[in-house]
Amino acid sequence: MIYVVKFFYNWLLPPGLFIAALLVLGVVSYKRNKIISAMILVIAGITYLLSISPCSDYLIQSLETRFVPPQTLSDRDVIIMLGYGATQDTPDVSGNGQLSGSSANRLLTTARLHLRTGLPIIISGGQVFADSGNEAQISRRILMDLGIPASKIFIDDKSRTTIENAMYTKAILKEQRFNRPILVVSGFHLPRAVKNFERIGITVLPYPTDYQVSKNSYFSFNKLAPSYDALCKSGTALREYMGMLALEFR
Repeated sequence: MIYVVKFFYNWLLPPGLFIAALLVLGVVSYKRNKIISAMILVIAGITYLLSISPCSDYLIQSLETRFVPPQTLSDRDVIIMLGYGATQDTPDVSGNGQLSGSSANRLLTTARLHLRTGLPIIISGGQVFADSGNEAQISRRILMDLGIPASKIFIDDKSRTTIENAMYTKAILKEQRFNRPILVVSGFHLPRAVKNFERIGITVLPYPTDYQVSKNSYFSFNKLAPSYDALCKSGTALREYMGMLALEFR
C-alpha cells in the first residue's frame, strides 16, 4: 500500500504536477488547435520519460559504465581530482564552505587513494559563481583536516570549466614534472573529462567514483512515477553528452 501512495504522491509534486497539467492542457486544447495540442502532449511525454527512473538510469549508466577503476596504480605518480561545486560561506568543521555531494565523493576517493599509494594530489576547481565556494581551496582544507600534509597537495583554484581544469592542471604537471596522472572524477563526468585532457595532450588513467546508479537495477511499478531526482539525472547525462558534442566542434 505504501508504494501505491508514493506513486500517486509523486504526481502532486514537480515534475509530476507539471506533466499532469500539460496533459490536461493538451487534451482540453485539442478541439481548438490540434497542432498546438499535439506539441503540448509531445512535450509532456518527453518530460515524463526524462522524469522516470528507467530512462534516467539508462542515460546515466551509459556514461558511468565506460570506465572501471583500474586494478593497479603502481606506475602512477600523481592523483588529479576535479571539483564539482561548493558553497561559499556555510559553516564547516574547520572554517566556512562545503563541497557538494559529488565533490565530496570525489574528495573521499582521492583521500583514500592517497592513503593507499602515498601519491601527491592535484585539486582543480575555482570559484565558478560569485556566491559559490572555491572548490580547490575548500578541498585542500578538508584534506589537511584528514591528516594529509600540505606539501602533498597542489591546487588550481582558478578554473571554472572542464577545459580550464585540464589547461591549468597541465601547467602544474609540467612544473612538478608529473607524467602519469590518475584522474578521479564522477563516473558520469569521466568521458567528457578524459576527452578534455586528451585534447591538450595529457594521457590520464581514469578512476571513476560518485556513481549515481547501481549496476544491477530492478524494475518496479513505482519507478514509473515521475520524480525530481530522475529528472536531475537525465539533465546531468544530457549535459555531459552536449558537452562532448561541443568538443567535436571546438
